[in-house]
Amino acid sequence: MFSFYILLVIILLAVVVGFIEYNRHQRRIYSIPIRIHINGTRGKSSVTRLIGAGLRAGGITNITKVTGTFPRLILEDGTETYIHRKSAPNILEQLSIVKYAASRKVQAIVMECMALQPQYQSITEDKMIHSNLNVMTNVRLDHTDVMGHTLSEIAESMGRTIPKNGHFFSSENVNPQLLKPIADKRHTASHFINSQSISSGEMKGFSYIEHRENVALALAVCQHLKIDRDKALQGMYEAIPDAGALKAYRVDFFGKRMVFYNAFAANDPDSTLLVWQKIRDEIGFEGTRIVLLNTRQDRLYRARQLAEMVGSKIGLEMDYLILIGQSTDVVEGMAIGYGIPNQKIISIGWSTPEKVFEKVLALTDNESVVIAIGNMGGMGAGTVEYFENRSHKI
Repeated sequence: MFSFYILLVIILLAVVVGFIEYNRHQRRIYSIPIRIHINGTRGKSSVTRLIGAGLRAGGITNITKVTGTFPRLILEDGTETYIHRKSAPNILEQLSIVKYAASRKVQAIVMECMALQPQYQSITEDKMIHSNLNVMTNVRLDHTDVMGHTLSEIAESMGRTIPKNGHFFSSENVNPQLLKPIADKRHTASHFINSQSISSGEMKGFSYIEHRENVALALAVCQHLKIDRDKALQGMYEAIPDAGALKAYRVDFFGKRMVFYNAFAANDPDSTLLVWQKIRDEIGFEGTRIVLLNTRQDRLYRARQLAEMVGSKIGLEMDYLILIGQSTDVVEGMAIGYGIPNQKIISIGWSTPEKVFEKVLALTDNESVVIAIGNMGGMGAGTVEYFENRSHKI
């Protein structure tokens, strides 16, 4: 009986401490006037960085938190610090970011959503961020194991971060009708952004291949906050891009030229296809066309989606599909099943970036283009670094 009372006291103390800390967090988050929560399937990290940079250029002090390829905290002056995690990513991480931002008395916090499960998306928004401005990049078929198997289910999941009585910005131009009713129900004003509001000349200011819709979306948010368009754009030009941003590296080696595109971050089929089309139509392919697919054991569903897309959409346009990473024998079977000829598939498996480089070099007669897709994890980051260290960045 005595131990029961001790346990009861401990539970009551935990409840009291939790209640006190919850109220402290609410005071902290509401002490920050501008609270921006960024969600969406693709482009979240880039848009988060662009908005934070635009706000800095406009004189709005802010702390920006990026989940992205690698978690980063971006301070008021644009410098970055790595976020060290002792275990797997957890949404409770957002609490410490809010505490830090409030202690620095910034005017704004710009937070990339790190929740996937619908219930955690609700908790992140309704209990932690309390955004007055929500940004949704797009809705794509990804993370179907936790967010839903249809676009409407995924939109409903991500729509949980749309605030009540706030403003909602999105560059979703394929199915905007999936998002607007959610915002309307919450009495939040919707702003759907046209990517054509950004000119080709304005896009040339970036040192990497940024997507027009990302810039248009971030710029619309900055202008909503009364920041001069030119100032915001200049700030975005100077921002450090995410490690997963689409970049091109030219490698000249033994009289051969290889252009390596890091598109690992575009790891759903729709976004990957858009990247392929963007490079093909706006830049062009020269020489041998190679798709480099990096796979992970815990993301085989994604490998299946990408193999199907490659087989049905770009199989006739490419010359080779190189498979690297884990379970490439399984992915090879998938690729053949989706109509990719066996002679076009080269399975390297789990190996070294040097072996990948040597294989691409061997397949290159004079020139080649390599579109790297799938995942930055596993062999992805190391392969990018290997090509980058031997290249001239374009």
